Amino acid sequence: MRPQNPLQARLGEIPVVTRLRSIRGSETKIWVFGPEDALQTVVLVHGFRGTHHGLANLVALLPEVRFIAPDLPGFGESTPMPDEHSVNHYATWLLELLREEDPDRAASVLGHSFGSMIVARAAADLEGRDVILVNPIAENALEGPARMLTNLGVFYYWAGAALPAPVGQALLASPVITRVMSEVMAVTRSRALRTWIHAEHEEHFSEFASRDVLLEAFRASVSTDVSAFAAELPAGTTMIAGERDLIAPLDATKRLHAKSPGSELHVIEGVGHLIHYETPIPLARLVREHLDRKALQGASID
Repeated sequence: MRPQNPLQARLGEIPVVTRLRSIRGSETKIWVFGPEDALQTVVLVHGFRGTHHGLANLVALLPEVRFIAPDLPGFGESTPMPDEHSVNHYATWLLELLREEDPDRAASVLGHSFGSMIVARAAADLEGRDVILVNPIAENALEGPARMLTNLGVFYYWAGAALPAPVGQALLASPVITRVMSEVMAVTRSRALRTWIHAEHEEHFSEFASRDVLLEAFRASVSTDVSAFAAELPAGTTMIAGERDLIAPLDATKRLHAKSPGSELHVIEGVGHLIHYETPIPLARLVREHLDRKALQGASID
């Protein structure tokens, strides 16, 4: 039996509608959670090999907020873009999605992991929208302390695309390799929570459109980092880091924070790269505080 998420019942009580939008050639599937007349809206941008499901715990814990949660092109239920799946093209896709879904420019934009890179690349054109970055990729993975693992990843994704289709697909969707990746990212000592995290990754980690899309997106994920766009991040950007994050090390995030005028950095102790899975309650509290500050600033301007 598949392990159950204890927050699933809460999520099931939140109204949700789905729709498809054609954005940069991708038939993008979008889930909109929460009340239509909510005072605050957050657009969620998930990480590499993820889907919108990965941030569902945050949705469940903030039922008063309206969340717009797309699957990135080429992942989950969104079809690929005709363009290369680069950070630049994903950022352009995000900006078009925001113009369609948030024409009043009132939403906050939250990016997790690879999603933080997409949001940061788009930051210069966010038109007044505020930003939350969770587990931000603050330094290039090919240069950080996990560069040996990253180089293994480069070979893995290249081989998956280069091998004959059945072999390459089997390699990229291998449950054994998915489990190894999941074990590297999870730091919780809770056996039940680890079991659930592994089940989530097993279910959603291989929801990619093709081997070529996956290789392009991986290359994008190691092509740059958020610090390259630090000067473009809006004042008041909230960064939420894991104390034990091996993929986005805390020291690099501190340097990113120092390069980003007016940003706030919050560190959640005892967690790594899976804040959204392992510590959703502290994450929700910090997002709630960010939204409250935004509301106060708006009230003072009025």
